[in-house]
Amino acid sequence: MRRTSSVVSLLFVAAACSGLEPAVVTTPTTETAITVIDTTTPATVPTPTTTTPDGVGAQNVGDPYFPDLGNGGYDVTHYDISIAVDPTPAELDAITTITAVATESLGTFNLDFVGLDVTSLTVDGESADYVREGPELRISPDGGIIAGEEFTVKVAYSGQPQLLDLVSIGIPVGLLQTPEGIYVFAQPDGARTWFPSNDHPSDKARFTFHITVPKPLVAAANGALVETIDNGDSQTFVWDLESRMATYLATFVVGEYERFESEGPDGILIRDYLPTSFNGAMPPSFEVTAEAIDLFSEWFGPYPFDRYGHIVVYELGGAMETQTLVLMGSRALFDRVVVHEISHQWWGDSVTPATWQDIWLNEGFATFSEFLWVEHTRGQQAMLDTIDGLHESLQIIDHSAIFDPGESELLGSAVYWRGGLTLHALRLRVGDEVLKEILWTYHATFAGGNATTEDFIDLAEEISGRDLTDLFATWVFAEQLPDLPAG
Repeated sequence: MRRTSSVVSLLFVAAACSGLEPAVVTTPTTETAITVIDTTTPATVPTPTTTTPDGVGAQNVGDPYFPDLGNGGYDVTHYDISIAVDPTPAELDAITTITAVATESLGTFNLDFVGLDVTSLTVDGESADYVREGPELRISPDGGIIAGEEFTVKVAYSGQPQLLDLVSIGIPVGLLQTPEGIYVFAQPDGARTWFPSNDHPSDKARFTFHITVPKPLVAAANGALVETIDNGDSQTFVWDLESRMATYLATFVVGEYERFESEGPDGILIRDYLPTSFNGAMPPSFEVTAEAIDLFSEWFGPYPFDRYGHIVVYELGGAMETQTLVLMGSRALFDRVVVHEISHQWWGDSVTPATWQDIWLNEGFATFSEFLWVEHTRGQQAMLDTIDGLHESLQIIDHSAIFDPGESELLGSAVYWRGGLTLHALRLRVGDEVLKEILWTYHATFAGGNATTEDFIDLAEEISGRDLTDLFATWVFAEQLPDLPAG
């Protein structure tokens, strides 16, 4: 995520560039679906037993900041979300089908789900008992589920989604409505407001969306647009995401949009959605996309997905790294915001923190990516000046250790700025080529899955052949801000 503020604007936001011709407008119909091979290790499950399942899936996964998020006893492999949207006001009539594998024998299990009215629920095609317990949907399938078995849960529901207002994010999360349309901003826990889920980053899954909207509205979501169905006075847009994704990165946007396409590096499809009010005028900042992907591929390894793009939304004051299709606020169309969100496709989307305590692995890495961009476009001295400015700012504002910053500082300045400075310090300690090897290996090792701060530190020490205890102790775990290293 990239937030904008007066301090950030002064230190970070560069003037928008200009140059390339805009891409040709195409009709938003169908993309060619490209299969992405998921190389992550599947969840280990116990050997099936023949006893009657009576286990109780845990009601959470023990996240220290969000104790009611996530659930135990199963691993979701796929969400199929079918939604009919009445945009005025935003109301949903939906069915979500969840495919999962039981990691233990289950008599009952939970889904995260708040608001909205459940009209029916089945497990493997059979009606199942369920109760609403606060933010939890507790399900008791007839006969239970044996460990190791795949099962499907189909939940039909409707209503107006509620918004969650958290101290950790500072803005409402969930399905938001503007005069121009609706969009979903779900970080960190807003997914549960619009579809039942295992709403924690530690359980990533594939997604398919069937979104039905009145004509002439367009619906865009993560992944590839594989079909557009004409229903007369409405259209259904079918989107499919082959790569696994954390629930907080799932989004859909509804409004009057034009679609623009171009080819990026290595044949990556770039597709951007602009409001029709833009009259086809591509934001100049979007023209840096291919160059930024090239730069980050050199530092981090190959781009992790088969497509990328942006969708511009009004009212959003920043941007959000929704996987393969980034939400870009209409007031945040700056080069440095664009490159920040591109880098998140590696850091946050492909490699996702195991818990919210490790959020610096997202935002610190994206801030370091901004340093690389400044160095690439304006030179090393401009990068060092930016780094000096951030360090000076951190000395005069509240800051904290970036590992376990606390819920209220989940997206605080320290997580972003000090996180980026940590990687700069590591760069000076080990050198460019070793740091590239660390980042390439870190991404390749955890692509499509989850990682912790300890995972990154262990790997950095292994590849560099150095004891980096002092560096990470002072930059990641200590409260006091260290001095900038010389170099």
